[in-house]
Amino acid sequence: MGHARLKNMKILYVAGREETYSRTRIVLRALREKGHEVITCLPPDRSFKNYPRLLWNTLLKAPQCDVVLVGFYGQLLVPFIRLLTWKPIVFDMYIGTYETMVFDRQKTQPGTLMARIYALSDWLSYKMADVSILDTHHAIAHFGKVIGSDTKKLQRLFLAVDDSAIYPREADRPHDGFLVHFHGEFSPFHGVRIILQAAKLLEDQNVRFQIIGKGITYEEDMQLGRDLGLKNVTFVDTVSYADLAVYMARADVCLGIFGDNARAQLVMTNKAIEAIGMAKPLITRTNQPIQELFTHRENAFLVEPANPQALANAILELQANPALRESMAKKAYETFQANCTIAQLGNSLDRIIRSVLKRPA
Repeated sequence: MGHARLKNMKILYVAGREETYSRTRIVLRALREKGHEVITCLPPDRSFKNYPRLLWNTLLKAPQCDVVLVGFYGQLLVPFIRLLTWKPIVFDMYIGTYETMVFDRQKTQPGTLMARIYALSDWLSYKMADVSILDTHHAIAHFGKVIGSDTKKLQRLFLAVDDSAIYPREADRPHDGFLVHFHGEFSPFHGVRIILQAAKLLEDQNVRFQIIGKGITYEEDMQLGRDLGLKNVTFVDTVSYADLAVYMARADVCLGIFGDNARAQLVMTNKAIEAIGMAKPLITRTNQPIQELFTHRENAFLVEPANPQALANAILELQANPALRESMAKKAYETFQANCTIAQLGNSLDRIIRSVLKRPA
């Protein structure tokens, strides 16, 4: 194939999630803005019943492409794609099956047969791909322990978000007091219950919360809100990405995650990146992945996990210190621009694909 420039590469992008899914959407945009020709094999929805057709289309389309990039959710796709083509495979793993199913969704316990099957799917997809991608060095090291393998074929690529929707802006502020924003799935590792308990501690401090989303702990968390008699929390159903940015723009600070399960120790989460993309002060639990990008009181306010009082204290400190809020927001946005934009994602994917193909830029 000679030494054609990478921008002339033809990339087959195969993923288990539809084109409107956030990770699918931003990867496609990053590749195309970088100048790649991208051919897609994507499902209409998240159902596994779409996988046979995805694989059939991969078989038909792979011969005309230079590389196959497999996106989320790809653990079940990669081994079959390796059987269908010898084209190089780059796997944007995004998250591990084992961590999601065992520790986040708690479908089974560590050491069980199903847990081993989940770990096997991670191991097999990693072995079949030429290069795999995770978002932090800590996640890479942990992945190696789970699958019992070296991690030399894993590369770190920080999370990115759609900066055509997520960007700093002035906003109407139709609220009194200090507004704290959270959005995301109601799940154990997000720790919505911690946010609600902190809200109760702050009910007389002119602090209001807006919480957007639903999820597996939604009913449980809503019951907690009723039991606490919360009057300073507004719950909003899931909204469009464009509307989400409008809600975030109104807030004084944005929240990350606060859970204390194993999954929460391993993730940075999109919501943290979205907050700094909006140039908002971020409060989130501390863990090793977070500390690869954030420093306490510089570009984020880091607190102990599962500690409502620590979260309440952080909110009060930022409420009382506008200068700290402003400096944190400024440095947070600088961090975002340097690491988490669509352009940075495109540059990183470009470098990774080039290394697999052994082609110059």
